[in-house]
Amino acid sequence: MNFSSYLEEVNRDNLMNYTKNISRNVRLSGSKEEKEIFEYVNDLLTSFGYKTLFYTRPSLISLPESATLEVEGNYYECITHSMGKSTDQTMESSIIYVGEGDEESLKTKVKGGEVLLVDGIAIPAIVKLAEKYKASGLIFINAEYTHEMIISTNWGNPDIYNKNDYPDLPVVSINYYDGEKIKKQLLKSSKARCQMTTNVRTEWRDIPTLIAEYKGNIEPEKFVLFSGHIDSWHYGAMDNGTANATMIEIARILSDLKPELKRSVRFAFWSGHSHGRYSGSTLYGDENWQDIHDNCVTHVNIDSVGAKNANVLTEGNTMQETKPVIKEAVKSITGEIFEGSRYGRSGDQSFWIHGVPSILMGLSEQEPSDTPAMKAFSKLFGDGRGGGFGWWWHTTEDTLDKISPSYLERDCKIYLSIILNLGMSEYLQTKHSNAIEEIEIHVEKYLRLRPSHPGLNKALNLVQELKPLINEFEELKIAKTIKSKTYNSMSQRISRALIRVNYVEEDSFRNDKAVGKAPLPLLSYALDYESASNDERFILDTTLLRNSNKFNYTLNNLIRDLNEYLKGEK
Repeated sequence: MNFSSYLEEVNRDNLMNYTKNISRNVRLSGSKEEKEIFEYVNDLLTSFGYKTLFYTRPSLISLPESATLEVEGNYYECITHSMGKSTDQTMESSIIYVGEGDEESLKTKVKGGEVLLVDGIAIPAIVKLAEKYKASGLIFINAEYTHEMIISTNWGNPDIYNKNDYPDLPVVSINYYDGEKIKKQLLKSSKARCQMTTNVRTEWRDIPTLIAEYKGNIEPEKFVLFSGHIDSWHYGAMDNGTANATMIEIARILSDLKPELKRSVRFAFWSGHSHGRYSGSTLYGDENWQDIHDNCVTHVNIDSVGAKNANVLTEGNTMQETKPVIKEAVKSITGEIFEGSRYGRSGDQSFWIHGVPSILMGLSEQEPSDTPAMKAFSKLFGDGRGGGFGWWWHTTEDTLDKISPSYLERDCKIYLSIILNLGMSEYLQTKHSNAIEEIEIHVEKYLRLRPSHPGLNKALNLVQELKPLINEFEELKIAKTIKSKTYNSMSQRISRALIRVNYVEEDSFRNDKAVGKAPLPLLSYALDYESASNDERFILDTTLLRNSNKFNYTLNNLIRDLNEYLKGEK
């Protein structure tokens, strides 16, 4: 599709002005400063003619306030992290260096009670490991600056099942240079000791949500969800001021030019992203479960766009089935070939449990390099082929001078092209054949690790039975021998099944924890088989059998539904 007349309307002065106004405040979740920016965005949307829904909900929010660190009489500047433990008094302990904090290092080095010195950014998975091996605290060595993080694994607000699943040890981060000094101290004395204090304010707060919708003409109840968070670490000009500005500018263009979209575009501005582990988007998913399950055709997420030197446009997160839409937009606007990276467990990806296809999180990244910041980011963003969002990400330095007006305009055009494509296309653009090919690759991989397992063998048989049915289904769209409404309805049903088996371990009503997951998480326990003891293998086999039953039940139902559907179309 040619969207040139719409793309020409993107105004970089508007984008920079919106970003400047949004990043005038530090926007801690549930704060009056954040509310002021939500009101600013709401006023803009209403001035464009949108009817908005602007409300608050209670959320568990965690704000790090202060921390101190002393090692062998030397004091180091440090920060603590959201959802970390506050020390009632100064904590003193021995300190040991454990590299990147992998399980093998902890298993061999940690005796219990030590503070662990770890290379990298504070992430929940390492905190959980440290607790498993009875560490008394953690010191993360970041890059040139310390990066604010949230270290709980709970996704969204706690419930009765996970209310106690929060870190129970103090955690701080220091910069790279101080980390090197401490390492040298440890080389001099294997009995070095440290003292730490942490103060984290974790409490229930009311956080805002802002919704606006541009209505489609043919199926107005169906919608593309276009979302981004407003809350920030520090002034957050890039994260997430530029993303909010892009959403506002796209809302303005739709309102001004009034394109005839077949389905609606729902703009959603969240809080609770940075300080509540995506609690705003999770709350919205919980409260609107049926509507999202029935009517949301795609979730487009935007985070941290338009940065200076953000030359890498090929590595953004996406699903295989949504990759072609991004690829078309990136190529048409920049000429570059989008490759994409599989999602990690981060960002406001709160709608996989509904079976909603996802597109992007961030888009443009820095060039990869060997700096401490880039090494740390390679573990967090995509497959490590890009250099992340910039050394200033989640630091005090995320200010307006880090933004490139021309790159922000470019990124806005790419997102606008994606939104228009998803809204205007007669047939939904989700390419399920890409998804089933990805699923087949990973089932075959797991089966090689456990070749005699009956559940895995059945899983591969079902995938191979489903694959030609999906190809036959998509041929109907190519040939245009089917009404778009009936095609789109079945396309959504396919998404609901494939996304759950490809990305979700929990059921359709609870988000998985915020820790990294291998593809096909239900079956990924096969990865542990080779290193397991004989007793552990029996347990893994039982786990795989039960999980494969769930996996195979989902595919069996989809095969039955597709067979019936295709017979009806002949």
